Amino acid sequence: MTQNISHHPAAWIERLARFGYASKGAVYFLVGLLALQAAFGRGGRTTDTQGALETLVQQPFGQILLGLVAIGLMGYVIWRFVEAINDPENKGNDIKGIATRLSYVANGLAYAGLAWSAVQIITGGSSSGNADSKQDWTARLLNQPFGQWLVGTIGVGVIAFGCYYFYKAFTAKFRRKLYLSELSRTEREWIIAICRFGLAARSIVFFLIGWFVIEAAYMAQASQVGGLDEALETLAEQPYGPWLLMIVALGLMAYGVYMVVQARYRHLDPNM
Repeated sequence: MTQNISHHPAAWIERLARFGYASKGAVYFLVGLLALQAAFGRGGRTTDTQGALETLVQQPFGQILLGLVAIGLMGYVIWRFVEAINDPENKGNDIKGIATRLSYVANGLAYAGLAWSAVQIITGGSSSGNADSKQDWTARLLNQPFGQWLVGTIGVGVIAFGCYYFYKAFTAKFRRKLYLSELSRTEREWIIAICRFGLAARSIVFFLIGWFVIEAAYMAQASQVGGLDEALETLAEQPYGPWLLMIVALGLMAYGVYMVVQARYRHLDPNM
C-alpha cells in the first residue's frame, strides 16, 4: 500500500505530461490547418498559437475544448519544470546541462502564458496579443544600454533554436526516446518521416522570427518584431507564396502530430 501511494504523484505527473504534449500538438495542428486553408483561399488565416485558441473557442463546445487544452498546457508546463528540477534525462549540472534545464523553465513559462491566455478567453477577459507583448518587451530592451546588441543577441539565439530543430529533424535522434516497438516497420518509418517534416517546418519558423528580431535590433524599431503569424504572412508574400505557405502549414500540422507521438510513445519518468 505504501509503495502505491509513493508512486501515485509521479503517475499523475506522467499523465498530465502526456495530456500536455497532446494539447500542444492540437494547438499547432490547428495553426497549420488554418494556414493551409489560407493558402488555398478557403477562409483560413495565418495566425499564432493564441489565434488558434481564439478560433477553437468559436467551435461547437468550444469552451469545453479550450478548457481541456488549458489543462493540458498546464500539464505540459508542470512536466517542463519537473524536467528542469528532477533532471530525468540526466542533463547534469555542468554549463551545458544547466543551460538546457533553464531552457525547459523558459519553455514552461512561455506555455504557462499560453494556458493563461486560454483561461482569459474562456472567461471573456482581455488577453493582449502576442505581437503587442513581444513589441513592448523589445521596446523596453532597446531602451537599455547596449539594447540593440541585446536584442540582436536574442535574435541570434532564436535562429540557433531553429538550427537545433533542423538538427533534430536531420538526425532523427528523438526516436531513441520513443517506444515504437509495437508498430510495424512501415508505421515506424511513416511516423518518423512525419515528425522530421514537422521539426524542419518548425525550424523555418524560428529562422524567420529570429530574422525579425535581428531586423528590429538593426533598425532600433520594436515594430519589426514578429511572431508565428508574421512568419507565415511573410512566406505568403514571397514568390510562389501560397505554395511555400502550404508546405510550412503542412509542416506545422506534422509538428502537431509529432507532439501527439511524444504524448503516446515517449518514455517519461518523473522519478529519475
